[in-house]
Amino acid sequence: MITDIQTDKLYLSDCLPNSQPKFFPRFKKVLDENNIDIYWIPDTKDIWAVDFMPIQVDNDRFVQFRYNPDYLQDRLWRQTISNVDLICKKLNIAPKKSKLIVDGGNIVKWKDKVIMCDKVFYENKKYSEKEIIKELKELFKVEKLYFVPWDINDFTGHADGMVRFINSDKVLINDYFGGDKNYEINFKMSLHNAGLEWIELPYYPQNDSTMISARGLYLNFLQMEQAIIVPTFKIKHDEKALRIFGDVFKGQTVVKVDSNELADEGGILNCITWNIVTPKLGEMFPRSAACSAANVLPLGTQPNLKQKRALLVAI
Repeated sequence: MITDIQTDKLYLSDCLPNSQPKFFPRFKKVLDENNIDIYWIPDTKDIWAVDFMPIQVDNDRFVQFRYNPDYLQDRLWRQTISNVDLICKKLNIAPKKSKLIVDGGNIVKWKDKVIMCDKVFYENKKYSEKEIIKELKELFKVEKLYFVPWDINDFTGHADGMVRFINSDKVLINDYFGGDKNYEINFKMSLHNAGLEWIELPYYPQNDSTMISARGLYLNFLQMEQAIIVPTFKIKHDEKALRIFGDVFKGQTVVKVDSNELADEGGILNCITWNIVTPKLGEMFPRSAACSAANVLPLGTQPNLKQKRALLVAI
């Protein structure tokens, strides 16, 4: 598997500048300062690029899962599902397709192993657990595939908000202090049984009756060859989180970007980025490309994760 630290090319949804007019200039400044160029994913209908774009398994091999999550089944929200086949064609990528429904945010990878949230089994009930595991191992070309329990407070079931690799044997996780103790024990035991050690990051999610805001979730950082970019929230815990990142990733450039506006939509840096090792792609899209109004719901009418959470609770 291609790991995040190996990646050197960053793609963003062409909708991001218009969808995040305050956050995007701040983010772009940090990218520019760390020699990270932006390439645009064309014809997108939402900003959460990691979820719908293919998974890079090696330099020139990609896997495309079905992007059809349970939280986008309402008619309005189905309009936010991008045509990944069209996008891949424009980027000159021919991924291997899978029948499984999987969001990219639920895939946390290292060279020889992958961690996923067990929500993947709930979204693919027509297949047995053995069938799902067999296909995932074959697609990822790994022998070690680990599953962590689904925290139902996060209706997306994305592992990238629960765990991230430091190296082959150690991961970063959230400090669940004050949270659901039973879930914390089950989660940590799943890591222990996988032979993984962990280091805890501060975790102070915003209380909200309809969803858990992404504010306070430092774990959803962007990691590339050039730098590690950590989301911060203008709270006292920022300093501690940055200190841990500096200690854990010694020798790598660690920088921050204030991310409250983005976090209010329910996701942060790993959610909006598709970072890959440079393959032999077709012509890159211009950095000045803007999203097409014909393909995107008007700004302000696109349902955010908070609205999606409200519907799921109602159902």
